[in-house]
Amino acid sequence: LHRRRHSFPTRRSSDLTSAINHRYAGVLWGLLGILTFSFTLPFTRIAVASINPLFMTTGRATVAAILAISVIAIVRPRKPTKAQVIRLLIVAAGVVVGFPLFTSIALQSVPSAHGTVVIALLPAVTALFVVIRTGERPSKLFWFASIAGALAVLAFLVLGNGFSGLSWPDFFLVFAVISAAIGYTEGGLLSRELGSWQTICWALIIALPVMGSISVFDLVSFPISTDPIAWLCFSYTAVFSMFLGFFAWYRGLAIGPMTSVSQVQLSQPVFTLIWSALILGEALTPDILIGGAVIIALAFTAVRARVSTVSRESKK
Repeated sequence: LHRRRHSFPTRRSSDLTSAINHRYAGVLWGLLGILTFSFTLPFTRIAVASINPLFMTTGRATVAAILAISVIAIVRPRKPTKAQVIRLLIVAAGVVVGFPLFTSIALQSVPSAHGTVVIALLPAVTALFVVIRTGERPSKLFWFASIAGALAVLAFLVLGNGFSGLSWPDFFLVFAVISAAIGYTEGGLLSRELGSWQTICWALIIALPVMGSISVFDLVSFPISTDPIAWLCFSYTAVFSMFLGFFAWYRGLAIGPMTSVSQVQLSQPVFTLIWSALILGEALTPDILIGGAVIIALAFTAVRARVSTVSRESKK
């Protein structure tokens, strides 16, 4: 009796610790992915100064697809079903084509810091699509922290960078946000079925015939940049932003809860501004540091907020 009395609390405590570690594993994987993505806008901004924005989209997808083919050939995971292929097309349209294309076009005319103003809406939009697509139902605290975080990002970026109204590049950035949110949501769900790296690899391979053909046409039709820095930035977006970053990001979304992990994106504008200051020479002022601390605190609150799952039976 004595052993039985003490073994139950120990097992319960162990299960609780395991559940906590499992939850924050998703957040940590997501944070690693976002840290990788946070370099994308500054490097894209540098690259599109001399590289065609269309090739920035198709070229980096082609390079990433070649890497994906190599990984698939070595590991040989199971192939996706026909239904999963259709969903992979949605992922490819969102994160392989839509987001890179729209941001590349926009960043020809606006600085990377400006781009973060609109991209800062991505966590809230992703959470919205997750709620629509899945049975997750975040608490009121989650929505409060998420909306407050998005508003905080917009506020300190607007005040710090003199943002004055929407222009046509901002509409492309809005399209980029919608594309990424759809691709993140569907990719996160597929990662639970196929695996994180398998999902992005298959999405890249599916998009390769179109993206590769356009890349070849673009190389033949337009002058090739001779700027080594631009090609170095292009290489980062191909290998890390389009490929390896999704290994971590989709892994985090697959572990979930997806609505909570998606709020890690609130920290991306802060990281992006830091890299913009260090790489592009933009000023890193005290208001950015204070605003960054507030945003990270709100993101942490959203991550810790309770998320429940509504079953299909209860929906009926």
